[in-house]
Amino acid sequence: MVSQEQRRRQLAREKFLRQQERRRSTRRKARARNAVIASVLGVILVGSVVSYATGVFKNDDSKDTAAAEATPSASAASKAPDPCEKAAAGKVKSLSYKKEPAMTIDTSAKYTMTLHTTCGDIDIALKAAAAPHTVNSFNFLLNKGYLDHTKCHRLTTMGIYVLQCGDPQGTGMGGPGYTIPDENLKDKSLKGNVYPAGTVAMANQYNSSTKEGRDTGGSQFFLVYQDSQLPPDYTPFGTISDSGMKVLKKIAAAGENTGQGDGTPNATVVINKATVSKS
Repeated sequence: MVSQEQRRRQLAREKFLRQQERRRSTRRKARARNAVIASVLGVILVGSVVSYATGVFKNDDSKDTAAAEATPSASAASKAPDPCEKAAAGKVKSLSYKKEPAMTIDTSAKYTMTLHTTCGDIDIALKAAAAPHTVNSFNFLLNKGYLDHTKCHRLTTMGIYVLQCGDPQGTGMGGPGYTIPDENLKDKSLKGNVYPAGTVAMANQYNSSTKEGRDTGGSQFFLVYQDSQLPPDYTPFGTISDSGMKVLKKIAAAGENTGQGDGTPNATVVINKATVSKS
């Protein structure tokens, strides 16, 4: 006959085993999501049109489960009020180019990209020497008004913490018609596979599993508002100012529309005008 104490111990052990199995299951799911992000963060280029990889930024818990649980989605709670202003009058320009623009920037000079958004100005110190093709491309595009009146179309609030912009279509399918090479992937700021808060980096179609898709950046980029664990596959080309970070965090605090940590920002984030200045 089993004593009460033995039965109590047996039940306790069964409960412990169930908990362990749930934890293992959670870790397996997290690892699966991690594998996804390495292959889908960015965009796939088809001819001169950019289309989403299967679920860009989706299911992208790239930190361990405990960390993800400790930092729940800002949008999991009730929807926060829109912290941004009404967009300025104007329309997005329909621009497309057959090839990367000729190099015209001075790589020894300092350049600043400013996103004049409905939520506030975001100043970005550009890394012209380390990422000349990327900076030159934005200098060219922004002088054409390429990003004026465009929406930042994606916000991720779980696993990785980024706002994605740079698509004139606002759907994740837009691009300038040409591609630029990956650059600066050994930037000293990228330690331990972490893109630190304040980083601005390019989206691309690189798939770490197949090792295909290098040098496929277009115009889409992401702004990191909280340290995000990512492999060093995405060109870091700028650093956000302190005042810009306040704007970015305000946008992030409003959450995204799905409540699942990945969707359209609840904040109305429109780039009224984007400029590049040399100093």
